[in-house]
Amino acid sequence: MAEVKASLLCAVVAACLSSAVLAFVEDLDDTFKDTRVNDIWLVDFYAPWCGYCKKLEPVWQEVGAELKRSGSPVRVGKMDATAYSGMASEFGVRGYPTIKLLKGDLAYNYKGPRTKDDIVEFANRVAGPAVRALPSKQMFEHMMKRHDVLFVYVGGVSPLKEKYNDVASELIVYTYFFSASEESLPEVTLSICLIFLYFEIIIDFQFGHMDGNDYINSLIMGEVTVPSVIILNTSNEQYFLPREPIETMEQLVQFINSVLNGSAQAYGGDGFIQRLKRVAFDAKSTVMSVFRSSPLLGCFLFGLPLGVISLMCYGICTAESDDGSYDIDALKREGMTDEEEEEDEDRQHSAELEGPEEENEEEDVAEKDPEEKKTD
Repeated sequence: MAEVKASLLCAVVAACLSSAVLAFVEDLDDTFKDTRVNDIWLVDFYAPWCGYCKKLEPVWQEVGAELKRSGSPVRVGKMDATAYSGMASEFGVRGYPTIKLLKGDLAYNYKGPRTKDDIVEFANRVAGPAVRALPSKQMFEHMMKRHDVLFVYVGGVSPLKEKYNDVASELIVYTYFFSASEESLPEVTLSICLIFLYFEIIIDFQFGHMDGNDYINSLIMGEVTVPSVIILNTSNEQYFLPREPIETMEQLVQFINSVLNGSAQAYGGDGFIQRLKRVAFDAKSTVMSVFRSSPLLGCFLFGLPLGVISLMCYGICTAESDDGSYDIDALKREGMTDEEEEEDEDRQHSAELEGPEEENEEEDVAEKDPEEKKTD
């Protein structure tokens, strides 16, 4: 009897714990559209028959429990997209499972690993402000250690900061965006983080990051080391290169000032000769890349056509013309009168008749006996 009571007690405790965990993840229906506006929701749109959805189910329960335990304002829910297909279509669900964080009128898609830690980190990052403040150097250094790439706006209120905030709201799903004052900015190198600066002297400049150096190599017709800072004038394809590698903020500002005051040397351009040089450089780079990646393929692609062309040229140069004699005879006849042409034809006819007789005589001589030859 005691064993039965103990087993019943364990079952009740397990049921309570299970219901407590399930309470962290809410089942959503078609009324969710009207009730979600005032909260931040992390929703899993699933299909009951989907194998990936079934695999995500225990992880999703752990995500709900973790966010609830940490005091996060994010509420976790799940919706059967096959039962509420109209609602799923409004949120742009195209496959299963689809994870979205709904924040006001914005919907952010999650496309990272389906693990508890990654999903929780995504929810906390997107649920917070798009741009986070870095009030001190210690906080700045702490964030630099936590993230490989971070974006920081340094400066006061400006049109550039408004654009920065808009971009941060859209791209917060990928990384963090921060703002800081000049006093809280530590000594950093450009290889560690990309910093958006706002000064009056560079208000006309647009900053961008490029992955790889293929485009720049084609533009300058050379090899650029990574990382590098290059100023490009897109209106005429001129570019400016720093005299030495830029590693500090002072060097960056000095380089920009040299471009503004005209002391920096401009390279490139969109002239006709410059374009021809770029075309030749691109062709050379393409050929070299083919030979580096696959020498046999390069020999086949470029060697075979050259061999065929060489054989054609050799055949044209060494071919003998059989029509030369006929052309000479035709030229001779053009300068003759009718009587001269008749005499020439009679001469050729008599020569043809004499030819066989001479051949017959030669044959008769060859058939004589040696004794006859001696008597002769």
